[in-house]
Amino acid sequence: MATALKEIVASREQKIVGTFEYLHANPEISWKEVETTRYLAERMRALGLRVTTFDDCTGLVAEWGEGRPVVGLRTDIDALWQEVDGEWRANHSCGHDGHMTVVLEAVEALVASGYQPPGKLKILFQPAEEKGNGALKLVEKGVVDDIDYLYGLHLRPIQEMRSGDCAGAIYNGGAMFIYGEITGLSAHGARPHLGVNVIEAAGAIIQGIGQIHINPMVPATVKMTMLQAGGESYNIIPDKASFALDLRAQTNEAMDELIKRVHQLIDGIALSYQAQIKLEHGSRMVAAVVDEEAKQLMEQAIVDVLGEAHLKPAPVTPGAEDFHHYTVERPAIKATMLALGCDLQPGLHHPHMQFNRADLIKGVEILARVVVRTFEKVSR
Repeated sequence: MATALKEIVASREQKIVGTFEYLHANPEISWKEVETTRYLAERMRALGLRVTTFDDCTGLVAEWGEGRPVVGLRTDIDALWQEVDGEWRANHSCGHDGHMTVVLEAVEALVASGYQPPGKLKILFQPAEEKGNGALKLVEKGVVDDIDYLYGLHLRPIQEMRSGDCAGAIYNGGAMFIYGEITGLSAHGARPHLGVNVIEAAGAIIQGIGQIHINPMVPATVKMTMLQAGGESYNIIPDKASFALDLRAQTNEAMDELIKRVHQLIDGIALSYQAQIKLEHGSRMVAAVVDEEAKQLMEQAIVDVLGEAHLKPAPVTPGAEDFHHYTVERPAIKATMLALGCDLQPGLHHPHMQFNRADLIKGVEILARVVVRTFEKVSR
């Protein structure tokens, strides 16, 4: 099977690149991946797989085989909305076009090889990873309840991993956004004692969050990333402000502590400045929970394809990924993500992000191999 897969993947190199080029040229933003869903569904149905789409959201699930064990492959399918050369548009600058290509082509390579899973292979084409709640939507729909092993992947920036190297896991940190509204009291600029200046309260928040200290052995940060207040008349004490905070922590426990400390700080500032401050939690991306058995199976697949010298330690990164909601919400799932080195630069989310597309070919074979290895191990 290993030799057959290698030959089949190598023979499909041009087709794999063509799949990527199509997906790259047709990006769609979170929850609006309508044509992407249609395209992926057609490709899966053409293989004879059972396809489930949803009435209330984009994305799909494809199934191959029956019974247990159930091995899952997951890819995110959404693009970012960002300014590219002066134009705001959907743009695949986080590599989701590459992720879709690898998962789609890995399944097609397995079918082409004549492989029959001794159980069920379940492929999740998940919407809205960039919103942080796409995985939770699929959890809510129950589509992961029967999955025993789940594998994903993410292209890695050049600062973490070079082209040709891979790792069997990615230790993403957690992330969360908090939105806030400050209400003060408007007054004449000559009589500030009669008003409550919301900009001063916001400034106190900025200073205060810089003084939040939790366990220094666990990376964690909080910073203000949006602040809007005041108007065109500069002699008025402003009474309305809105702001956003970006919280990052390497563990879920550290994130819990960070959130608690932010709330304590802002409650104190509201009291001190006699302002009202309302907070709203945005989507929370949990930190990675990696299963060691799944990680070892992925590492063995990497060695099968690339050799021992190209298996690297799993990167620890502050970037967040909603894949990890699956294991936090359903702890019985054994999951990990392939870290695919590809000389991605200048960085993820850069409007002109580029990477070595040849590494997608290696990713296809690795994911196909980890599926085979997992079924072999569990079906013995």
